Amino acid sequence: MSNCKYRGVVVPMVTPVTENQQLDVAAVERIIEFFAVNGVAPLLMGTTGEGNSVSATDGLLLVETAVKAAKGRILIYAGLTGNCFSEQLRQAEAYTKAGADVIVATLPSYYALTEEQMYGYYKNLADSITGPLMLYNILATTHMTIPVDVVKRLAEHPNIVGLKDSERDLERMQQCIAFSKERDDFAYFCGWAAQSAYSLSLGGDGIVPSTGNYVPEMFANLYDAAVKGDMALANSLQDETNEIAKIYQAGRTLGQSLTALKVMMQAKGLCEPWMLMPLTRLSEKEEQEIRAKV
Repeated sequence: MSNCKYRGVVVPMVTPVTENQQLDVAAVERIIEFFAVNGVAPLLMGTTGEGNSVSATDGLLLVETAVKAAKGRILIYAGLTGNCFSEQLRQAEAYTKAGADVIVATLPSYYALTEEQMYGYYKNLADSITGPLMLYNILATTHMTIPVDVVKRLAEHPNIVGLKDSERDLERMQQCIAFSKERDDFAYFCGWAAQSAYSLSLGGDGIVPSTGNYVPEMFANLYDAAVKGDMALANSLQDETNEIAKIYQAGRTLGQSLTALKVMMQAKGLCEPWMLMPLTRLSEKEEQEIRAKV
């Protein structure tokens, strides 16, 4: 494992909203405090945070609120999505100015892109923004994969600091970690939560588990155990967190699982299970069933 600045547990934070779809600022403050106390950082407006559904105004308010609540204790990763490059640049600069430490960008996903278009998109983005940039590969939502060779080329850019990879491909994970683990200027973050311990055992720099919204302390302990070489403990915690993840994920679409996760967080007094359109809450019966398990 390298001495990269970007490492550890980065939780793809839910975006708490009110019934009328306004950002729930008080809930953001509670969740950030919950994360900071447990030593994990947030990734704002990622897939778990309904990033594509957050308005530019609320996105900036979310970053501002998170930065203020964090009080410098943890890094703030800000997600960037969309298909209009000029708007993405404005948002990235606004987030950086508001105090975000890293911009984490997914591929524009309306059109199928060639490898050179993927490379050009990230190079132009990295050339144009003032804050550091992290690549975000997620086949499940963009329906594209950033090829490993393209990742390697982009890793040479001085303003590109890492890869958050959510693709469920062990060979790809091994390849990406193999070239990143010896570097201090390019971090590998595993976004496949069920392989958190394994990725760390290979030399990955960090993990990005959505279940960390509910049990951040377990992932912090998993990470610490893996770093210390105690893989027995890390794998035990992996098994435990996998079981917790099933409560909100099993038998549900990705969108349904996100509101189910908010139901679990509601049980801890962190937020309400309202969603941004087009996603919606579960039925009262389903919510009750979830509450009975936590």
